[in-house]
Amino acid sequence: MTDQHPADESHGDEPSNELRDRCVRRHLATGWWLLLVYLTAGAILEVLHGWKVSAYLDPGYETRRLMWTLAHSHGALISLVHVAFAATASFLVDWPVGRRGFAGKCLGLASVLIPGGFFLGGLTIHEGDPGLGIVLVPAGALCLFVAVLLTGLSVRLKASR
Repeated sequence: MTDQHPADESHGDEPSNELRDRCVRRHLATGWWLLLVYLTAGAILEVLHGWKVSAYLDPGYETRRLMWTLAHSHGALISLVHVAFAATASFLVDWPVGRRGFAGKCLGLASVLIPGGFFLGGLTIHEGDPGLGIVLVPAGALCLFVAVLLTGLSVRLKASR
């Protein structure tokens, strides 16, 4: 019995299989560790709420509460996208290495920029508006869009062959 994926049998131990396996392991590890980080952040937010911390719950800090909740929820969701990306990459044996790598880098950037932008936007509030860190969110959204588009196109291309 072999540990190879059935679709890999015709490719042997080519360098592209090793690259794909490293990509899969990297995104699995990233996804699970980031999920732990963002779930911990969510638990901290719950503690702030439970302890009625005024810097989090007072009416003047509604924007902070929203930004930090968005950081937690987007971070947790993007963490799961890493796991889905790893699963997808493991099955797409003919996904071009450059396209897969670029999609993975975009996903990695999105996993930092989107939650990071929301978190930083909530650190300092200016008359009810989020802080300057919020400008990272659109860049992260673009990175996430590109990663999902490239992955979707690769799946579509694979299915049509």
